[in-house]
Amino acid sequence: MSEEQAPTQSTPELLEFMYRLGQAYLACGEQTAQVELALRRVANSYSARKTRVVAFPTAIFITLHDSEGEKVTLAEGPLQGLRLDQMADVYTLGAEAQRGGTPIGELQQRLTAILRQPMRFGWGGSIIGSTVLTAGIAMVLTPSLINIGAAAALGAVVGVLKTFMRERTLLSAPAPVVAATIVSALVFAAVKYGLPIAPLKVLIPPLVTFLPGAMLTFGMIELAYGDMVSGTSRIMTGFVQLILLTFGIVAGAAIVGVTPGGLPDPVTPLDAVLWAPWLGALIFGVGVFLHFSAPRNALPWMLLVILTAFAAQQATVGVVGKQFSGFFGMLLATPLGYLIQLRFKGPPAIVTFLPSFWLLVPGALSLMSVKTMLTDTTAGIDGLMTAVFVFASIALGTLMGASLYKWLTERFGAWQLQVGRATRRARERQKP
Repeated sequence: MSEEQAPTQSTPELLEFMYRLGQAYLACGEQTAQVELALRRVANSYSARKTRVVAFPTAIFITLHDSEGEKVTLAEGPLQGLRLDQMADVYTLGAEAQRGGTPIGELQQRLTAILRQPMRFGWGGSIIGSTVLTAGIAMVLTPSLINIGAAAALGAVVGVLKTFMRERTLLSAPAPVVAATIVSALVFAAVKYGLPIAPLKVLIPPLVTFLPGAMLTFGMIELAYGDMVSGTSRIMTGFVQLILLTFGIVAGAAIVGVTPGGLPDPVTPLDAVLWAPWLGALIFGVGVFLHFSAPRNALPWMLLVILTAFAAQQATVGVVGKQFSGFFGMLLATPLGYLIQLRFKGPPAIVTFLPSFWLLVPGALSLMSVKTMLTDTTAGIDGLMTAVFVFASIALGTLMGASLYKWLTERFGAWQLQVGRATRRARERQKP
C-alpha cells in the first residue's frame, strides 16, 4: 500500500487493534523486540507513518500520526498466558494484519474470538494431558514404575487445580504456590509413611509447566540483544516464580512435619530401562498436545521437534556435561521449528519448540538448587551457578539456531530460486 493511499480505517481503531495484538503477542511469551517489529509492520501495511512502538513484558506504548496530529496509547501487559491453539491463531492473524488489506474491524472481531475460544479438548482433555505429560517427564527423569505412577497421579491433581483456577484471574496468580504446596504435602506424606519414591524426582514432573524455563531463557536472549529493561524484568520474574515454587514445596513439607533439613534423599530407580526416557519424551509431547490444546495437525511436528531437541541433548551430555547440552538441543530445535512453519506450512515455530523448553527442564535444575540452598547454602549457590550456565547455553542455542536458519534460508532459498527458474526455462524451450 503506497503512502498516497488513504487509510481504510480510523486511527483510533487501528491503535486499539495494535495494542490488543501486542498484548496477545506478549501473552504468547514473544520477545519484546519482535512484538515492536510486528506492530510497526501492521501500522505500515495500513498506511500509518511515523509509528513508534515500545513494548515491555508488562506494558505497551504506541504512537501514530494522522491528519489531526499525534495519537498515543499506553496499554498494560497480558494478565495470563495463552494456550498453544490460541498462540497459533494469534500468529496467523498477526501475519495477515502485516500484509494489510483486511478491514481492521474484522481483525478486531477475530482477535476477540481467539482470546475467548474454549479449550479444544475441554477440561477433561486438559486434566488427562496434565497426567500424561507428567508421566512422560517422570520417565525421562527416573524410569521407575512407582515414581511414574506417583507423578502421574499428582499430575492429575495439578490438572484439576489448574482447570479450576484458569478462569478465575484472582486465583491464577497464586496457583503455582498452591500447586507446589499440595504436591509437596502429598509427596512427603507418602514418603513419611514408607512409600519408596524419589521425592524430588516425583515433585518436579507435576510442576514442570509452572517452571519459568522459557521466561528465563527469553530474558537472557533480550539481554543479549541489549534490551536491559525487558530482559531484567523477565529474569527477575522467573526467579521470583522459582522462589514461590520453592516456598510451596517447603510449606508442604512443613505441613506433614518434615523440616528442610530432614528432607529425604532420592532413592535409586527401581526398574530403569534404556528406552524409557525416549518413550517418555514421546508421551510428554502427547500430553502437551492435550493439556495446552495444541492446534490441529500440530502433534507430528511437535513430536519431531521434541525428539530432535532431546536426541541432541542426550548425544552431547556425556561430552559437554548437563550444563551445556541444552545448547545443542535448542540449536537444532529452533531452526527446525522455523523450517516447519515457513517451508512446510506447519504451525508457528513457537508452538513446536516451546515444549522443548519444558522437556530440557532448565527450570527444574534451578528449582532443585533453590531448595538445596535451604539446607546447604554452599551447595545451593553452586547449583544456582550451574543453572545460570544452563539458561545461558539454551539462550545461546536459541539465538544461534535462529541465525542458522536465516543463513540456510538465504543460501538454500537463492539456490532453490535459481533451480526453479532454470527448470521453467527448460520447459519453455521444450514447448513446440
